[in-house]
Amino acid sequence: MDFIHDRHSNILFSLYGSKVNRIKIHNKTLTVSVDKMYQLVDGEEKAFLGEICFNNCDLDLGSVLIFNKTLDEGRFYGKSICLHDFINEYVDSEFEIITEGYFANTTTYTGWLWSDEKPPVSTIIYIWNSGDMVYRVKK
Repeated sequence: MDFIHDRHSNILFSLYGSKVNRIKIHNKTLTVSVDKMYQLVDGEEKAFLGEICFNNCDLDLGSVLIFNKTLDEGRFYGKSICLHDFINEYVDSEFEIITEGYFANTTTYTGWLWSDEKPPVSTIIYIWNSGDMVYRVKK
């Protein structure tokens, strides 16, 4: 079942604590697959397996900041890479969404990235798209 995010209304699903299983791009649609999407249904929080599709996504306007440790643990440094390189280079990594932000055509996910069985590091993902943002619930 598909739910289209209305950029002028409340957020339909919360992704707090969701783990990103895969990110792929095809025909300018960026698809972020997650293990859980949370929704308040009749006063009860329910979790669903699903994905978020960003239609008409421009990878050149997206970026990823990857730090050397989790933030708020002293001095840190990191690197900035384009979203396309992140998708290709971190295909076997796991990203857990801690906070999410939606601002006009930009979506920001901040969280922890696990790679190569090392301790997690803080990561910020910026996604830009001019089309619909669609939550696709898998039954």
